[in-house]
Amino acid sequence: MALNSETKSALRNRLQFYRELGLGPLYRRAVSDAQSELKQPVSDSREAAGWGEPGLEPEPETRVESLIDDESRVAAPHADRESLLRVILDDIGPNCDRCKLARLGRKQIVFGTGDPYAELMFIGEGPGADEDEQGLPFVGRAGQLLNNMIAAMGLRREQVYIANIVKCRPPQNRTPERDECDTCSPFLMRQIGVIRPKVIVALGTTAAKNLLGVQDSMASLRGRLYDYSPPRTLLDSGEPFVCKLAVTYHPAFLLRDPRQKKEAWKDLQMVMKYLDLQAPTRKEENAG
Repeated sequence: MALNSETKSALRNRLQFYRELGLGPLYRRAVSDAQSELKQPVSDSREAAGWGEPGLEPEPETRVESLIDDESRVAAPHADRESLLRVILDDIGPNCDRCKLARLGRKQIVFGTGDPYAELMFIGEGPGADEDEQGLPFVGRAGQLLNNMIAAMGLRREQVYIANIVKCRPPQNRTPERDECDTCSPFLMRQIGVIRPKVIVALGTTAAKNLLGVQDSMASLRGRLYDYSPPRTLLDSGEPFVCKLAVTYHPAFLLRDPRQKKEAWKDLQMVMKYLDLQAPTRKEENAG
């Protein structure tokens, strides 16, 4: 069966998700024209076992990976990334109930927003009340501060991609628990694999600890660029995809302690230097 490039890309992404869940390999059973037209009820025990009509040899099975060649685990940089992100969102579903957050008052999934081809990706902790209401990350007071931080880097919000560790609002905006983070992690890793940013900025301790898999303090996590590789995301060459990851304070924390804004700006300047970004001049800021 011949697949077009968009279908192949979507199938690659779906297979990657199943692998992260520990499922596979997956097989597709060929269906003959006669079988597909008749659609008769199964009565024979061999039919019930998937062996087709009595007395016939079983239809051959095709490993799904073979339908998309040997590139099934390779992130496709030239694919329609917006479509691939939609595949992930469809896999999550509008009424996801994989963890208990679904039963603790969340209104909707907050998937992510921004440029699918962004070089810079921000990852926060989880949606708050405003985000849960609008279905978009960082749209409340903390979001307004994040917008200002992005603008100070010489970018617009539309030029970056923004997501969270968990996609449902924890009750009373509490810190997401370990099992909740683990449940959402495969979807976030797939998002990163599609966007393939040059730099990820982890906003706050929860995001940093979950992405880096460490339990260090914010003071020890800040001030450097880490090499970060999402699980099972490969380049065309077969090598793991690697980007840089920086850690800084969450905008909500900066609203509570504005004295740390200077420290956060140092973190962003480090990212700007790596991406060769220039801060806008005062004249440019006023024009914007």
